[in-house]
Amino acid sequence: MKRNKQKAGQSSRKKSNGEPTFWMFGIHAIKNALMNEKRKKLRLLVSQNAFNKLKEAIEYSRVKYDIINTKNFKPPIAVESVHQGAFLEVMPLNWASVSEICQTNSKNSSRVILLDRVSDPQNVGAILRTSKVFGATAVISPHRHSPPETGSLAKSASGALEVQPYLRVPNLSRAISSLKKMNYTIVGFDASAKDDVKILEKTDTQNLALIFGSEGLGLRHLTIKSSDFLVKISSISNFSSLNVSNALAVGLYATSRQNN
Repeated sequence: MKRNKQKAGQSSRKKSNGEPTFWMFGIHAIKNALMNEKRKKLRLLVSQNAFNKLKEAIEYSRVKYDIINTKNFKPPIAVESVHQGAFLEVMPLNWASVSEICQTNSKNSSRVILLDRVSDPQNVGAILRTSKVFGATAVISPHRHSPPETGSLAKSASGALEVQPYLRVPNLSRAISSLKKMNYTIVGFDASAKDDVKILEKTDTQNLALIFGSEGLGLRHLTIKSSDFLVKISSISNFSSLNVSNALAVGLYATSRQNN
């Protein structure tokens, strides 16, 4: 473990391919990043209190660090962010391709999450947490309409960003086609559907890809056409629809009860 003497700046550096680094913040997100051997860590800035909480993870990662006085320090993040006195500059994770990560076999079933224009990092962070809890194989989202890895996303994911594959693809329709070739059944969640989500408890389909749209916009017409069938989450009141991360939890829970 080495202490870094370099003065901390606010601007992010870039990888050789031009992809920018980003700053993580918050004790829990940074602890998980430090313990993740696949995450490339550049520098750590911590208050003495944060250092005490992260000491074991810092020793494990052998990352270079600086002890800072947060009273005299201007954080390299948005001023409203709750940082807990810890800042870690990292490079984005490099997950494998859809075909590699979502490969199926006869022994285990697989659940893949597809996001259609879900762009709020708070929602995506919560989705990553829920997906990991229910053992989803991957979360896939189109590059153009999804948040990249950021400190805000990492904090809302509460460690799940390090362990839940998050694949941002050029084209969602092509990803769906690839999943179909790998024997996935594509299930779109849409308020206009005739069948309730409970139907998933009765299906014997081994591999499912569940598609969720953004609140308000829902699924695109092309995504609906690409789905093998649609389901909805019925409400017993006239209140507004569920947040997308909550809807996803309902969907994954229903698939976990298949044939129970």
